[in-house]
Amino acid sequence: MVSVLFVCLGNICRSPMAEATFRAKVEDENLSEAIEVDSAGTGDWHVGKKPHEGTLAILRENNIKSDDLIARQFHGEDKKYDYIVAMDASNERNMKKILDSEHHGKVFKLLDLMDESREKEVPDPYYTGNFQEVYDLVESGCSRLLNKIKKDNQLKEGNTYGK
Repeated sequence: MVSVLFVCLGNICRSPMAEATFRAKVEDENLSEAIEVDSAGTGDWHVGKKPHEGTLAILRENNIKSDDLIARQFHGEDKKYDYIVAMDASNERNMKKILDSEHHGKVFKLLDLMDESREKEVPDPYYTGNFQEVYDLVESGCSRLLNKIKKDNQLKEGNTYGK
C-alpha cells in the first residue's frame, strides 16, 4: 500500500481539506485498496478537534466526505509514510527537524507539483479566511499528486497495490 500524509500547522484547515479531497479522488479512481491517506499538524493546539467550519463548509459544497477528520499532531513515527506533503515551507522545515535526515526526501510542498502556479505555498485560511482559494489550490495539487503516485507506483484504476 502507498501512504500519503498531508501536513499543515494545526490540522484543522489545509491538511484535512487536502486529506478529504485526495481521498475522494482516490475513491473516484477505485484506488482505495492501494492508497492510504491521512493528515496531521506540526502544532498541538487542535489535537482531537474537528476541522475548521470553513474547511467543512467548502468540503460540503464540493460533496466531499469529512465525517472522520480529527486533528492530530505530526510525530517522528510519521516517517513511515511514502509521501509527506507540506502545505508551506514553514511546516516543511518543522517536519524535517522531527524526521531523521534519511527521510527528508519524502517531504515536499504540495504546490511543488504545480510548476505553472504563481503560488508556491498553500495560504492558511485560518488567517486569510479565503477557503475557496485554498480549496482551488488543494484540488489542483491533489490531482497532480495522484497522477505522480500512479506513475511512480504503476497504479491503474482498481489496482490493489501490494495485495
